[in-house]
Amino acid sequence: MTFDEAMRHRFACRSYLDKPISDEVLSRILDYGRLTPSSFGWEGWKFLVVKGDRRGALCRACFGQTCVESAPLSVVIVSRRGRLFDPDGPFISSRAERTWDKQAAIEDFRGFYESLKERGVLAEWARSQGYLAAANMATGAKTLGVDSVILEGFDEKSVLEVVALDAKDWLVSLVIPFGYAAAEETPKLRLPLSDLVETLN
Repeated sequence: MTFDEAMRHRFACRSYLDKPISDEVLSRILDYGRLTPSSFGWEGWKFLVVKGDRRGALCRACFGQTCVESAPLSVVIVSRRGRLFDPDGPFISSRAERTWDKQAAIEDFRGFYESLKERGVLAEWARSQGYLAAANMATGAKTLGVDSVILEGFDEKSVLEVVALDAKDWLVSLVIPFGYAAAEETPKLRLPLSDLVETLN
């Protein structure tokens, strides 16, 4: 399936066949997340694959949404909490090591970080990074014949317990069940471009 076809036919799939996703296909889906752009290139996320018996606990953490348990696996996208993006902290230092000029990269980020902190939106900024990766994973998965549904309905503390991460350090962006659809594709409802686009000269 081409990218264009995937964009037109991906839908929120809530019922899955009892059919596993191969390691090769899963690796490609996760790589679509890895290759996603992130703010300043910091890649403050992790992608946690939940399979097997742990799906039941994740389902309960997602308010009993049965798609979580019927799908062969879910990917939980998490982000480091905003305070861990401190320009003088170890995380940014380690990421900046990869750049052409470590100190210049840190200083370039500093003003942006301070602005986020001053406005009290560090958590929102950190969490939103995962949405970028989610879109690429879901669309990329569809090109491989794998369906998905992107969930915002969950109890964050419970999800972090399922994936054994400390709530002091991590935020949950999204939970994405992946699998092979057991239901018919639902029609895509979208407004025409003319209702959404303005050109400003």
